[in-house]
Amino acid sequence: MRQSIIYEVSINYIGSLNDVRKRESFVVYFSNLKRAIECLQTNLAVSGWEQKKVNYTAVYRTLKVKNKFVCDFDAMKVKFFQVTITTKTLNPLLTTLGIDEFPTVKK
Repeated sequence: MRQSIIYEVSINYIGSLNDVRKRESFVVYFSNLKRAIECLQTNLAVSGWEQKKVNYTAVYRTLKVKNKFVCDFDAMKVKFFQVTITTKTLNPLLTTLGIDEFPTVKK
């Protein structure tokens, strides 16, 4: 079975403004890191947010070291949302799931 890596991009709304306007987290999956970052940068630019914080080199290096990239977006010292990029493995190796072998009856 062939294993592959996908990238999970999640947007979590944080801060005191989330109490006023409740918003659910948004999660999307990509099979290509470059496409994930391009999509994220495009949406940030369209919405008027600074996109310098999220670039391919920073995300790639952080994923290699920490397996997770986290970036907070704020304006006027108020945090609005947090972008998290993590890796997920498709078709992981099969394990025994911690199940012990069936005991045989001794005769």
